[in-house]
Amino acid sequence: MTMTQYQVVIGMEVHAQLQTASKMFCACDAAVFGAPPNSHVCPVCLGMPGVLPVINRRAVEQTIRTGLALAAEIAETAVFARKNYNYPDLPKGYQISQYELPLCLGGSLTITGDDGRPKVIRVRRAHLEEDTGKSKHMNQNGVTYSLLDYNRSGMPLLEIVTEADLNSAQEAYDYLTKLRTILRYIGASSGDMEKGAMRCEANVSVRTLLQAAQGEYGVKVEIKNLNSFSAVRGAVEYEVKRHIETIERGGTLQQVTLGWNEAEGRTFVQRSKESAHDYRYFPEPDLPPLRITRELVEQLRATLPELPDAKQARFMAQYGLNLNDAATLVATQAVAAYFEATVAAYGGAGREVCNWITGPLFSAMSSANQDIRSLKVTPDNLAALLTLLDRGIINRNIGQRVIATMLETGQAAADIVETEGLAQVSDSDALHAIVREVIVANPTEATKYRAGNLNLLNFLIGQVMRATRGKANQTVVRQLLEQALAE
Repeated sequence: MTMTQYQVVIGMEVHAQLQTASKMFCACDAAVFGAPPNSHVCPVCLGMPGVLPVINRRAVEQTIRTGLALAAEIAETAVFARKNYNYPDLPKGYQISQYELPLCLGGSLTITGDDGRPKVIRVRRAHLEEDTGKSKHMNQNGVTYSLLDYNRSGMPLLEIVTEADLNSAQEAYDYLTKLRTILRYIGASSGDMEKGAMRCEANVSVRTLLQAAQGEYGVKVEIKNLNSFSAVRGAVEYEVKRHIETIERGGTLQQVTLGWNEAEGRTFVQRSKESAHDYRYFPEPDLPPLRITRELVEQLRATLPELPDAKQARFMAQYGLNLNDAATLVATQAVAAYFEATVAAYGGAGREVCNWITGPLFSAMSSANQDIRSLKVTPDNLAALLTLLDRGIINRNIGQRVIATMLETGQAAADIVETEGLAQVSDSDALHAIVREVIVANPTEATKYRAGNLNLLNFLIGQVMRATRGKANQTVVRQLLEQALAE
């Protein structure tokens, strides 16, 4: 059998750490990343006897805002529940989560599918819960032991669960990228996976096309705690290949929970897959049901910014950008804002601004390892550089050199051009002698050009540009060369 005879079925679960000042059910500082172990804890998040949790209002609001951004239905009543299981990093012996009555139901997110067309990924639910602690497994002198850090215990988590609508590792990757963009736009989560602010779990199965036609599913496995988008893609691709190979050799697949070994590029079994009844969910007796008024929902809706899809459509209509360029700009909210500020300062075509941001600016930023939010080149400065280009004071090659210097020093473009003597040479008399020298120095190319190989004109133009250190006006150079070679 070939890959085309199978259908991959994937559902994603994402845990996003919400941006709040304090933890989910206590007043502990939520700025725990990088803090000394167990320095942000209290009796509540340590699960001490007799303590009572208090709901973090901001976490509830961020969850509702996320639900609205995903076009979900916001519940009028939501109930917290106890999810019971025993693990060392869970101090209470249960996790406060939501089960039967979550805050958000339904919703969707649109990506570009494998066939290149828009594909709607349905969201099943989004609910609030608290995070667990963190175990660190040690081995010293042949003795193995574990250390526990409860700083993360009690951090507010938003869990977003999709329907099984994804059909490839690439679609899963694109879904996660789009979801993180939305969370960042609305300020609900930083989405920084390297800091543990976003963690993913993939439910993966493979079925034959006959099974798909009959509405049947293959055996599902869950890959837990994937901490990067590349890990998601790698783990899903590995599991799809393993499933197909197992099916084709007549083997048996087990419904298990898996981990991902990044170094070895393979999954490994952690435990058998739990079902909901294994957790013995029941309503949290120490927390009252949440009553969500329609007035609050509308107040929170009014706080949402223009979302990525809407901004992308507007950029295409307002600035004449194509789909890929608009998508590139809106992928990061700060880049989209920088683009619009530059267009406003430039007063020119958005297409030209886009070309310079996604081309020379991004390239120079990558080389200098700079982020758009800490950029020394302001939108006003980039607009001033583009104006120098429009006025013919510099050419595009020089412009790229200038922008690299601007990134390094923060100087204005005009100052750099003046200090380094980079103004474009457009004087015909000054360029005429250089053109003659280039023709004399390249007689073979000049002869072939005169014999009909017109493509060699670009080579000769390049030689003039090299001789002038890139400062010559290419339009003038072309004219002078054509005249001289016609003599």
